[in-house]
Amino acid sequence: MATYNDHDMAVKIRVPGALRQLTRGAAIVEVDANDVSQALHELDDKYPGFRERLYDDKGELRQFINIYRNDEDIRFGSGLKTPLKDSDDLSIVPAVAGG
Repeated sequence: MATYNDHDMAVKIRVPGALRQLTRGAAIVEVDANDVSQALHELDDKYPGFRERLYDDKGELRQFINIYRNDEDIRFGSGLKTPLKDSDDLSIVPAVAGG
């Protein structure tokens, strides 16, 4: 079990409707994390089932899952290592096919 320092930040994660069965219906959950990867790990610890839905078998974020820190897509920043600060919002946004 990993231990984290005392500087963990309370981060809100916005859960899309399709995944709310994992959070017992909660649209927003809070975790303590210093970066996006840790936040998603904490989310899966609290609400098992997220790991399989968010990551592929290589441990990479699935292509059709977008994660936003506040309003920024983490793929255009530091990805899963994107740092978080207290009161940041993370949004899990499954890509929607269409045209």
